[in-house]
Amino acid sequence: MDDRDWLAERFEENRARLRTVAYRMLGSLAEAEDAVQEGWLRLSRSDTSAVENLSGWLTTVVGRVCLTMLQARRSRREDPLDAHVPDPLVSLDERLDPEHEAVLADSVGLALLVVLETLDPPERLAFVLHDMFDVPFPEIAAIVGRSEGAARQLASRARRKVKGAAPVPDEDPVRQRVVVDAFLAAARAGDFDALVAVLDPDVVLRADSGALPARPSRVIRGAASVAEQAVVFARPDRAVGPALVNGAAGLVARTASGRPVAVMGFTVAGGRIVEIDVLADPARVSHVVLHETEDR
Repeated sequence: MDDRDWLAERFEENRARLRTVAYRMLGSLAEAEDAVQEGWLRLSRSDTSAVENLSGWLTTVVGRVCLTMLQARRSRREDPLDAHVPDPLVSLDERLDPEHEAVLADSVGLALLVVLETLDPPERLAFVLHDMFDVPFPEIAAIVGRSEGAARQLASRARRKVKGAAPVPDEDPVRQRVVVDAFLAAARAGDFDALVAVLDPDVVLRADSGALPARPSRVIRGAASVAEQAVVFARPDRAVGPALVNGAAGLVARTASGRPVAVMGFTVAGGRIVEIDVLADPARVSHVVLHETEDR
């Protein structure tokens, strides 16, 4: 086995972890794959003979790539995308076998990813790498080009923002499913009062339709307003079925022909729905749902 083959094997051993790092940094499956591929290209062009911890080196490299991508993304945006929903991780098989229990335990909810989208790129990098993947602050400081103390401050500032904005979901997936099923049944029946009963009074719904002019992306707040939209979502020409969305109870809506048109992620806290994140961008929905089907 030559050196390149050896490096390729080591990289494949780290690919899943690197993809997870990149996804949490970027909130985009396609961009995460691009970042991981760039990590491989940099590895293949580098002299790693003096690297003692290749896994840590790769994490640092992919983190640096993600930071550059986040900064470029931020510079292109003229207006904040209040209703932007990150790419969901969709599983159409909700049987809680050991594999799915592991996925559930390792998933980051859409509500947290939405909050991460609001952080400045260096804050997001510091929080994700340190708080989620235990990367030491000296390594984070080298990526962001700041002192170790400044890197600590970035993570601390991000931590305060996340704590103040990201709801803490109920952990029991069965209880989550009971609440989401009650929401769907009430929506199908057009039962406004039953819908309000399963919604937190301050519930937030984000609907990301991409660039569709007929269905603009929007944020809706309050149980009454969200209940009105839920009745519209449960249209008779759509088949709505259960799914795991980022490890939590969710729904996938399809046309009569079976084409996926929307993914709904729910955050259930205290037995009520506190956030609903709807991805209805046709291209992205097809990618995340069909990609999941192909991987099964």
